[in-house]
Amino acid sequence: MARDRREPRTVLEYLIQCSDRTYEELADEFSRMDPRAAISARHLGRLARGERDLASSTPATRRALQAMFGKPVDELQRPWASHQLTPAPARQLIVEPTGAGPERNLLAMAAQRARQYAMLAAEATSPAAIDQLTEDVQRLALAYPQRPVSQILPDLAETQDTLFTLLERRQQPTQSRDLHFLAGITSGLLAKVSHDMADPHSAMLQARTAVLCADQSGHPGLQAWLRGLQSLVAYWAGRYAEAVRYAEAGREYATQAGGTSAVWLPVSAARAYAALGNAEQAKAAITEAEDTWSRVRPDEMDEIGGICTFNQPRSLYYASDALAWLPGEADSTERYALRAVQAYSDRYDPAWAFGDQAGSHTNLAIARVASGELDAAADALAPVLDLPADQRINGVIHSVRRVHQAITRAGHANDARDLIDGIEHFTHTPANALPR
Repeated sequence: MARDRREPRTVLEYLIQCSDRTYEELADEFSRMDPRAAISARHLGRLARGERDLASSTPATRRALQAMFGKPVDELQRPWASHQLTPAPARQLIVEPTGAGPERNLLAMAAQRARQYAMLAAEATSPAAIDQLTEDVQRLALAYPQRPVSQILPDLAETQDTLFTLLERRQQPTQSRDLHFLAGITSGLLAKVSHDMADPHSAMLQARTAVLCADQSGHPGLQAWLRGLQSLVAYWAGRYAEAVRYAEAGREYATQAGGTSAVWLPVSAARAYAALGNAEQAKAAITEAEDTWSRVRPDEMDEIGGICTFNQPRSLYYASDALAWLPGEADSTERYALRAVQAYSDRYDPAWAFGDQAGSHTNLAIARVASGELDAAADALAPVLDLPADQRINGVIHSVRRVHQAITRAGHANDARDLIDGIEHFTHTPANALPR
């Protein structure tokens, strides 16, 4: 991305221009340092231009900015004047956070309680409170694909509770629309949590609540995204025809919104069709999804980012997941899976997601089993079998079991005994079995 060299409006914007880093690179450093400080490039740009008040940002974001640029946040927000500063160093490193002790935990709890009071005490929900909640939801959406569920759930549940508390009060129409939009996303994320913890009943309950919020917000992009989420839950629950219906039900909303859910829905249908044995419909849906990329216009869900947007790596993973069901498609499965594995090879890429990376590797292993390349299949699956227990979410467990099924159905059980033992040991401790 070309560096914008216009006259800076704030001290922060001046320092960013001098840092020789893009907003995307800086936002990525935030995410790597601490998921609580996750921020989108777009929101960072607004802070730098003075369009958003730094005082309304989360404490984690303010600490990260102060550590990155070595100046108090009130100074970073000041209007820039060329006589104020000497040139900034070409690059400064974010200070890594120190370990959390009892005092730090108490301070964090006190800060969170103060934030909750400020959010709920006012008679009406202020624009600043809406901005803060939007940043909270965006932070969670950005962190979700890259962090274990246990790290996301407490903040997510509290954010949903805050939003529902506010919605139970009388709100102005604009505030009501914004709050319902955010509550819809938050409930959708909690549906994903329930799915990841192998509780499809709770997942669908949360999803239905999210759909009610989307109806109240009148947001077609949110409606399309939620249909994609419902299709995902149904697919991994083995309800493939239902997964197709949800994907088809979201198409009209996706057309209205124009965002990346217009790609997610057909490629979601593709893998459900494939699981049903309908190869022709599955391959047609993959082609439709690929053709749709040329018509995508990012919407408000895509601006939230993270799990709320559908990117090219996920598209490759879903296509490989569909093709892995189909007999005679080992070569096509391997091509898509190799591209997906490569796309997910950089864990510091904002598009990286540990669950989708694992699924890409399992699909590559399935393709190699079908080709009789058992050693290559073991190599493909090895990074997945190394995942810690808290990342063995429902979809990952199911994907690894599909490799087991591919081996036994191909009659390779005796030749791949070590690999089968590794798979069975891995699936013995899924994330939902951990103490919570």
